[in-house]
Amino acid sequence: MADLRSQLRTGIIAGIKRGWRSFLWISRIVIPVSLLTTLLVWSGLLEHLSFLFSPMMNFINLPFQAAIPIISGMLTNLYVAIAAMTAMPFSVEQMTLIAVFTLICHNLITEGIIQHKSGINIVKITLIRIAAATLTVLAVSLFLGDTSEPVTAPAVPVAAEPLPTVMKEWAVDLLVLLARILGIITAVMVVLELSESLGWTERAVRFLRPLMRVLGLSEQTATLWVTSGGFGLMYGGAITIDKVRKGILRKDELERLHLSIGINHSMVEDPALFLVAGVNPFWLWVPKLITAIIAVHLYRAIRYLRDRLSH
Repeated sequence: MADLRSQLRTGIIAGIKRGWRSFLWISRIVIPVSLLTTLLVWSGLLEHLSFLFSPMMNFINLPFQAAIPIISGMLTNLYVAIAAMTAMPFSVEQMTLIAVFTLICHNLITEGIIQHKSGINIVKITLIRIAAATLTVLAVSLFLGDTSEPVTAPAVPVAAEPLPTVMKEWAVDLLVLLARILGIITAVMVVLELSESLGWTERAVRFLRPLMRVLGLSEQTATLWVTSGGFGLMYGGAITIDKVRKGILRKDELERLHLSIGINHSMVEDPALFLVAGVNPFWLWVPKLITAIIAVHLYRAIRYLRDRLSH
């Protein structure tokens, strides 16, 4: 019994220390990028540049007005994208396509940096996410009829808030986000430390083995996929970099993981945000998961063929 208490105490202390180090690492990314993107949105630059993306909107069967929520989401986060989307009278079908695109392809700057520092080139994963979002929207649009009708009613103009007010709101939102990151990362790190010290990790890996095979991922990445897939790249990225430093994962295992979680992450929170807009839950959870599975297996097939041809 005393030995168990010692293991629990050691695991908790070690997990808290790992969680704090990971929190400091991710904060150095989140804070400056969050500030820059907030200023970008406040300046109105996104709206002035949205017309440049009209050809892209036409290609994915959406009116040019959809560029505002989509580009906002790509550069910032889903909250900004949803705010922009609900400010215009899009049909449910159009909102569905916007949701599908932004669920895969959002917050590219912050999440791209996190993925870059934890194992995959930022340009590579960003282009893959944009391509995955585009192809998934094209596939989903086949089931929704004509979604390219222009939005006829104008959006209600909203005066820009004073910069001090925007900075105050940004600071409050950032503190809430950082507190959430610290709490989740610390909890996950403590669980991982306890799992390793108490021998639970092997059992968890065996339980998740069938799912990892379907996803095309290594068993070693099971806990990383659960963290990033369930809660998001900000939380999973810090834990992934911890594993990378220990040299636990091979390069191909890491790249497959990043492909999967880059396309399909934060399955708990992000899709639920669009439910209030009346989007069918099926389109919020299923397409991006299928796209992630296809992308990983395609990566494995290409790698296999390349290895065969090189020998």
